[in-house]
Amino acid sequence: MRAKIMYYVMAALLVGYFVLAGGRGIALIGIGTPLTVTFGIAVLVLPGIGVWFLWKNTRFVLRANRLAAELDAEGGLPVDELVRTEGGRVDRASADGVFAARRAETEDTPGDWRCWFRLAVAYRDAGDTPRAREAMRRAIALHEVTPATAAR
Repeated sequence: MRAKIMYYVMAALLVGYFVLAGGRGIALIGIGTPLTVTFGIAVLVLPGIGVWFLWKNTRFVLRANRLAAELDAEGGLPVDELVRTEGGRVDRASADGVFAARRAETEDTPGDWRCWFRLAVAYRDAGDTPRAREAMRRAIALHEVTPATAAR
């Protein structure tokens, strides 16, 4: 829940920044000199890129959350079986062991979005965020093409 709140707070701050920057860009364009128009356009490009990035990321998170809810309803969410240090950090050897099991499961059934979802969680627990996102993208893509009535 805390992560959700932080996400929404950061998104709101970014939207506020985009509005402020966009207003400055429009004001610069309104001055009308070649230099200020050029700077105004440049200032407007950055919020445009930011809005696109925020939209893509929010869409990704919403889709991943839908998959998590569906997997939870099926009773298939991965159980946290990781060993943690006294400080609460995940033990690397424990994460690697769980990851190996998840990878083997995914190699056995590469067309199952549930396996890819669990692999994404294992990648995240192992500290490999780029691969975790890629595995979650694969899970989302497989989920979108798999009929709801398909057997697990």
